[in-house]
Amino acid sequence: MLKNTFKTAILLAGLGALFMVVGAAIGGSTGLAIGLVLGLALCGGSYWFSDKLAIAASRAKPVTAEEAPQLHEMVRDLADRAGLPMPRVYMSPEQQPNAFATGRNPRHAAVCVTEGITQVLTPSELKGVLAHELSHVRHRDILIGSVAAAVAMAITFVARIAFWGAMFGGNDDEDNNFVGALLMMVLAPVAATLVQLAISRSREFEADRGGAELLGDGEPLASALQKIDAYAQRIPMHVNPAQENAFIISPFAGRKTGFANLFRTHPPTADRVARLRAMHGVQQ
Repeated sequence: MLKNTFKTAILLAGLGALFMVVGAAIGGSTGLAIGLVLGLALCGGSYWFSDKLAIAASRAKPVTAEEAPQLHEMVRDLADRAGLPMPRVYMSPEQQPNAFATGRNPRHAAVCVTEGITQVLTPSELKGVLAHELSHVRHRDILIGSVAAAVAMAITFVARIAFWGAMFGGNDDEDNNFVGALLMMVLAPVAATLVQLAISRSREFEADRGGAELLGDGEPLASALQKIDAYAQRIPMHVNPAQENAFIISPFAGRKTGFANLFRTHPPTADRVARLRAMHGVQQ
């Protein structure tokens, strides 16, 4: 746990350093100040409204204990084990099996599952998924992800300011400024995105570990991840791509893209399964 926490701190520091480099490239303090203010606003907005955005994106509705007694019982049991307040429980009408947790802190947390996941997982597998999500809540991963996303967006904004400033600034060294700003506009957001995705992947590994420890067994989650990944390859999900990293498995796993490994929001499922089974000595 400490290793992944340290790694995440280093990655977040890298995002901040990259943000400062982009700001310095503008050649003045005005653009940096604007970008910094925007970054703080984005961070604050994503922190306070992350639950509403994620729930709206998945078209989820709250479900009561009367409507989903087994689901509520699982969430309550795991929350008690983790020493967490009972989170709100939502269900999305999506048929792709998937789940996510959101909320700015444990007292304002929500857990959402899709209708599809309740139909294909066994009760022990579903409990493994819920343990993973409550581990995210316990470790305040929503905050970490929100900060990373906000800084990445601010870097993109500041890089564009640098580009347009170089185009219309009228400096003597105009050609060099334009080329440098063009490279900055392209490369800085890519670098920021890569760091952001690395943070997301590190937190998924840590949530897998935390979920397995909460249950005392890694096999239910390992089995669930394999099933969810297989279904995600075949059943599309209609959700905002900005919410991709919130889910336990990427809802776009079935899409074929270039540089797939480089731009993954989640670690390869096979790696996650192998770690879970190795951690608890389960034979593959």
